[in-house]
Amino acid sequence: MHDFRKSLINSTLHKVLQRLHYPLEVMLTCVRWYVAYPLSLRHVEEMMHERGVFVDHSTVHRWAIKMVPVLSAVFRRRKRAVGRSWRMDETYIKVSGQWKYLYRAVDRAGDTVDFLL
Repeated sequence: MHDFRKSLINSTLHKVLQRLHYPLEVMLTCVRWYVAYPLSLRHVEEMMHERGVFVDHSTVHRWAIKMVPVLSAVFRRRKRAVGRSWRMDETYIKVSGQWKYLYRAVDRAGDTVDFLL
């Protein structure tokens, strides 16, 4: 990660998480795993225990509640601009046993700009 972005995220999160007793890298790792992958809080707790970090699932939940809005705001501000040309892609997929439409906006480079399920 670029040093400027890392320092911006760290300074913003430091204000929110001043009185917490775990290193910021541990908290960010837990929240990232919980948000980015289909893991339960107890799975994240177990994975951290395997790595020698003893943290309760309820603690990870509190971190997620505090961090996700802050991270979302920081990332939204830093999101690159979308060009004038983009395309919509529509796909029919099965989610939890029900068929749904997945709409994606794709730019010229093929990167997903946004999606709607």
